[in-house]
Amino acid sequence: MEMRQSDVIVIGSGMAGLVAALRLAPRRVTLLTKTGDLPGGSSHWAQGGVAAAVDPADNPTDHAADTVVAGAGLTDADMADLLAREGASRLSRWIAEGMPFDRTPAGKLCLGREAAHGVARVLHAGGDATGRTLVADLAARVRGAAHIDVQVDAFAWDLVLDRKGALAGVLAHHGDAGWVFHRAPALLLASGGIGQLYRHTTNPVEATGDGQAMAARAGAVLADMEFVQFHPTALAAGTVGQVPLLTEALRGAGAHLLDGAGRRFMRDEHVGAELAPRDVVAKAIGRRIAAGEPVFLDLRAIWARGGAAQFPTVAGICAAAGIDPATTPVPVAPAAHYHMGGVLTDADGRTSIPGLYAAGEVACTGVHGANRLASNSLLEALVFAERAAEAILASPASPALPVALPDVPAIAPGPAAAKEAMAEAASLMAEGAGLLRDAAGLARTQQGLDALEARIAAIPIASTGHDTVMQAGALRNQLLVSRLVLRGAVARQESRGAHQRADWPDTRADWRRRLRQTVAGLLDDAAKQGRQNQNSHLPHP
Repeated sequence: MEMRQSDVIVIGSGMAGLVAALRLAPRRVTLLTKTGDLPGGSSHWAQGGVAAAVDPADNPTDHAADTVVAGAGLTDADMADLLAREGASRLSRWIAEGMPFDRTPAGKLCLGREAAHGVARVLHAGGDATGRTLVADLAARVRGAAHIDVQVDAFAWDLVLDRKGALAGVLAHHGDAGWVFHRAPALLLASGGIGQLYRHTTNPVEATGDGQAMAARAGAVLADMEFVQFHPTALAAGTVGQVPLLTEALRGAGAHLLDGAGRRFMRDEHVGAELAPRDVVAKAIGRRIAAGEPVFLDLRAIWARGGAAQFPTVAGICAAAGIDPATTPVPVAPAAHYHMGGVLTDADGRTSIPGLYAAGEVACTGVHGANRLASNSLLEALVFAERAAEAILASPASPALPVALPDVPAIAPGPAAAKEAMAEAASLMAEGAGLLRDAAGLARTQQGLDALEARIAAIPIASTGHDTVMQAGALRNQLLVSRLVLRGAVARQESRGAHQRADWPDTRADWRRRLRQTVAGLLDDAAKQGRQNQNSHLPHP
C-alpha cells in the first residue's frame, strides 16, 4: 500500500471543499473527490442562490431572525447570527475577488426573494444556474492553485486515528493507484449530504453520506440526524434516483401551486402561501399526493414575462420532459433535498475528534435547526469552510503521530449487487422514514434494513477493482447513515420542522432540544429523554 503525506486533506469538491482548499494556502493540501472531475456534490446543482444581507437596505440581524424562525425552535441563534454577519462580509470579499454574480444593466447585484425570507436578499449567478456557475469558477481557481493537489476518482474509505484518538489520515481507493493511505494531522470533511438514501432526491449520485459514515465509524459525535428536508417542488417525473429541481426562486417570482382541480391551495395552508417555509409547503403537497391528487406548479404568468430567459435551467428541464410552461402547469412532488443533521461541529468546524474538521452539508453547525432557510446552504458552506481553514492555519502544522498502515479491507458485494441493494434501501427509507413518519413505518424500515444487511453479509467477497470498492463503499455508508437517521426519527416523538410524525403530530416543548449520537447510540441526555417518552402512555400533549 502506498503512503502519501500532506499538511491537510480535504474530502469533497463542492462549495465547502473548494473554498476551504483555496483558503488553506500556503499549507500543502490534498483534495480527494470520488467524482471523475471537479466539481462534485450538490453545490453544482443548486439553482436558488446564496442568501446574504449585502444590500444596504437589508441587515444581518433580519437575516438571522428569518433563519431562526425557519428552524422551528432548534436553530442555534448565536450561530445564525454568526452566519448572517460573517456571511455578508465574507461574500462581499468573494464578490470583490471576481465571483460572478448576476448584475443589473446598471451594475448592481440582482437580488431575489425566496420562501421565508422577509426581503429580497438572494444573489444568483447565471440565472437559475447559481451552483454550477459558482463552483465552476471555484474549480478553475483550485486547478490553478500551486498548493493544492487534486486527486479525482478517489474514494475515501475510512478515517485513520492515532493511538491517542486524534486524526492521522484517511484510507482511500484511487482509480489509478489502488489503496493509498493519506497521512495528515488535519482533515476537513466536505463530502456533502445524504439525498441518495431516498428513492427520489435532487442530489447527485455521490450524495451517499460518506463523510457522516466515516466520522461515525471513527467515533465522532453527530447531531440532528432525523431532520431531512424535502424540497417541495421536484419534477414529478416518475423516475427514481436524482430528479430535476424546480427552484424556490420560481415561487419567489410569482409561481403558484395548484391542486388537481386547478385551485391555488397554499393560501389556505399558511399566511406566506407559496413562500411559507419549505417543510410547510412540502407537507401540504405531500398530503395531497398521498391522497392520489396531483399537484402542479403554475409558471404561465412568469413565462409570459420572459421567464424562460430568467430561468434557463428550468426551461431546459421542462423541455426535456416535453412540457411547455407557457401553456401547461408543471407536475411537482417533494424529493429529499438537504440534511440539516451531520457531524457535530463548533463555529470553527472542529468535531469531537482532534484534527478532524467538517464544513458544508456533512456538518451540523446548528444554523439550520429543524428546517433550513432557502439559499442558506451555499452561504453556510462558504462561511464555515473559511472558518475551518482559518482554524487549521492557526494550529501547528506538526506531522501526525506514527501510525501503522491500515489493513486492506475485504470488499463485498460486487457493483451490480451493491446497486440493487442501494435501490432497495432507498425505497425502504422513502416508505418508512420519508416526509411523514410513524412508529410502525420506522420499525418496518429497520426490519427491512436488517434483512437486507443479512443478505449482503452472505454474498461472497468480490474482486477489489475500483468500481467494486466505490459501490460497496457507498452501500456501506448508505446503510450506516440510514440507521442513524432512523435512530433519531424513532427517538424524537413529536413533529417539528422537517421531521413529521403522524403518531406524534404536535410540536412539544419538552422536545425543543437537539439529539446527539455516536455510532454506539444516543448520548446520555438524548437516551434518557427517549426512554422517558417510550415509557409514557399518556395522551399526546
